[in-house]
Amino acid sequence: MKRPMRLRQNRLMRDLVAEARFTRGQLLQPLFAVEGIAADQPITGLGETARQPLDSLLKRIGADLEAGVTQFLLFPVPGTKGESGFRPDFAAKTIGEIKKRFGSDLLLWVDTCLCSLTSHGHCGVFHAKGAHAGQLDLEATRAELANLAKTYAAAGADGISPSDMMDGRVAAIRSALDGAGLGETPIMSYSTKFSSCFYGPFREAADSAPKFGDRKAYQIDARNRTDAIESSVRCAEEGADLLMVKPGMTSIDLILPIHEATGKPVGAYQVSGEYASLTLLAEKGLVSFDDALLETWAVFKRAGAQYLITYGARHAKRLGL
Repeated sequence: MKRPMRLRQNRLMRDLVAEARFTRGQLLQPLFAVEGIAADQPITGLGETARQPLDSLLKRIGADLEAGVTQFLLFPVPGTKGESGFRPDFAAKTIGEIKKRFGSDLLLWVDTCLCSLTSHGHCGVFHAKGAHAGQLDLEATRAELANLAKTYAAAGADGISPSDMMDGRVAAIRSALDGAGLGETPIMSYSTKFSSCFYGPFREAADSAPKFGDRKAYQIDARNRTDAIESSVRCAEEGADLLMVKPGMTSIDLILPIHEATGKPVGAYQVSGEYASLTLLAEKGLVSFDDALLETWAVFKRAGAQYLITYGARHAKRLGL
């Protein structure tokens, strides 16, 4: 059953999907909560965004709220990794502390993937033995993702953001949330996510670079428009409330077609490599960082993006948005 009321339930959710103009309420600031570190760790090319322990992260969120940010995308990075049976204790604690401190002042979306939890850095669980040993175990992967989503939502997450690109994961998560009495929790799906060269700084931040092979077996080939649109249509049919293209700039031609095909709000992720290109160019004196950042945001809005995940969301108020 369609549930449009999930996106009407409070002012911040309504701000996110307002169609008339581009506002600070439609910019999401990524955060990296890292277990077992004592101080902030800078991330190459991402400016003020750092890998942070919980106490420092809470201070950062407070400063971001004062700067006008209301939407956050949390990436929990646990200190202990495995291959299956993940315990999201650190993520649940982090979510709980954020919501305890800031409550309804923010919307907290939580990235839901296995890449930062696994010892091998891939986004799924692999068969350990038998005829399929070494191959992705799709059923086990969906079960793990559904468990993470339930845990995150129960801990206080305002929304779930699956980024793994496994077939059927949105349906599995939607079913798990509904079955656990968490049916009001919206899903912001990374619905069209390409296998891309532009994720480098993020993989440093989330400690998620694959230890072997690559992710081309489950992320979309950047040459394929039909697959890209159909992937978002599938996510919409499985129960996603919000759709997303990633990387943003190299997917910009797909935003409007996906919206037209699904009727869903479609956003974009200005990924780490795209954002880092601006900071590094500015460091060399080749561009004005502020002007370049605003230009990219204008292009995303021109292309029809409903919302934007960007490491520069905390600069929006300073830049006049």
